Amino acid sequence: MAQRDDARTGGVLGWIERTGNRLPDPVFIFLYLIVALIVVSVVASAADYSALHPSQRDAGGAPLLIAASSLLAPENIRRLWADMPHTFTAFHPLGYVLVVMLGAGVAERSGLFAAAMRGAVHAAPAGLLTPMVALVAMMGNLAADAAYVVLVPLAAILYAAAGRHPIAGIAAAFAGVSGAFSANLVPGQLDALLFGITEAAAEALLPAWNANIVGNWYFIVGMTVVFLPVIWYVTDRVIEPRLGRWDGGGGTAGEHEAGPVDASQRRALRHAGLAALAVVLLWTLFLFGPGTPLLDRDAVGPARLSPFFRSLVAGFLVLFLASGWAYGRIAGTVRTHRDIVRMMKESMGELAYYLVLAFAAAHFIAMFAWSNLGLILAVHGAEAIRASGLPAPALLALIVLLTAGVNLFVGSASAKWALLAPVLVPMMMLLGISPEATTAAYRVGDGATNIVTPLMVYFPLVLTFCQRWRADFGIGSLVATMLPFSLALLVAGTFLTIVWIALGVPLGPAAPVHFALP
Repeated sequence: MAQRDDARTGGVLGWIERTGNRLPDPVFIFLYLIVALIVVSVVASAADYSALHPSQRDAGGAPLLIAASSLLAPENIRRLWADMPHTFTAFHPLGYVLVVMLGAGVAERSGLFAAAMRGAVHAAPAGLLTPMVALVAMMGNLAADAAYVVLVPLAAILYAAAGRHPIAGIAAAFAGVSGAFSANLVPGQLDALLFGITEAAAEALLPAWNANIVGNWYFIVGMTVVFLPVIWYVTDRVIEPRLGRWDGGGGTAGEHEAGPVDASQRRALRHAGLAALAVVLLWTLFLFGPGTPLLDRDAVGPARLSPFFRSLVAGFLVLFLASGWAYGRIAGTVRTHRDIVRMMKESMGELAYYLVLAFAAAHFIAMFAWSNLGLILAVHGAEAIRASGLPAPALLALIVLLTAGVNLFVGSASAKWALLAPVLVPMMMLLGISPEATTAAYRVGDGATNIVTPLMVYFPLVLTFCQRWRADFGIGSLVATMLPFSLALLVAGTFLTIVWIALGVPLGPAAPVHFALP
């Protein structure tokens, strides 16, 4: 296990870690938050705390009034007890985690991950490990939520294979996947999702406005270029020195020696590669073959690939299962189909704590939505920005900060944008700022605080991954580890937004910063 030295336990981050680790178990933290939320909802409802919905209308055509709802109201009590199984099973990341981990458990326990990572590390320059992990993590957003359950634990194995602290790998990958959520080199399903909401918001002011799905392409490439060295520096110069020296012990994630693979392992890896290639070809056939089941022919541009992107969770299951099985058959770690079933069962067993934590988290997040408090707080925050009267770069910087603040309570990117866009997009259009620029500012704030809020749905899973390598790693440890990333990404992203808007650089093809009403 890593040595606990003054470099890691001292200073402000050490205080945050020690204080956070004194908190109750995260399961009970969510239960206490539910109790507090009930009290706040009762008070807010009694005080008639409310806001006008920015886009919905009542039967008379007036803006719909959103009022705080007491969680002790009969309908909410009924919803809590009658819908409890659905509330838990409908928890957004639960299906992604269980499906992908079934396949990943086979690939891990067969020895495939360890051998592949050791081979990659042995051949790659050690000094480029962090930027490689960070870049792959940012590109992993193309795989949607599957990136959390695939790339983050893989990064730990990769770092351990290189003789470095595996939690530093988890931190770098988590920062890339979640902290730099929108950064990428190519547009993906997130662009289609967000610009669909942007279009609806812009049409309130200009009905003829059509969304440009690649309207942030240049900007997200700029985010990637800026965020990559930030994550690299914070990981290698701030986080890893705090974690201390990794002595190679204490991990439960399988073999992680730093030496090269032997001849038999190389042969097994070749078979695993052929199996992976077969899965890739199968998915390519689904995408371009007869019937094109993974292509939406009715959509336009990158949105045509939305079914393909959504299928990647199942794709990872099949990919890891096939390649892990192929590797294990040659390496001798898989002798019968019963070994595959055993590996799947063991991978599910490791998620037992996550399932308990997900149950509590799912109910808190659902009850927060039932109370309408998140919606009301976000509407009032958006209205405060509209009344500020600041110049465009400063105003967009405030949008970044508002989004980062709301993101501490409302994790879903589409839910937040559906809430904020009807106010922010028309407001900025009237100020001469294009919908693409407002969307870009939103995307910066949407990621930076993901990695420090326990309300982020994958935060408990990342904590579970950390505890596989260091059993005493608590919620305070994870917050203290990710806080430098969060602050650095927020500062760098805000600066990028201000400079980009001030210079008037196009945000994508046919997507200028400035806008003029016809």
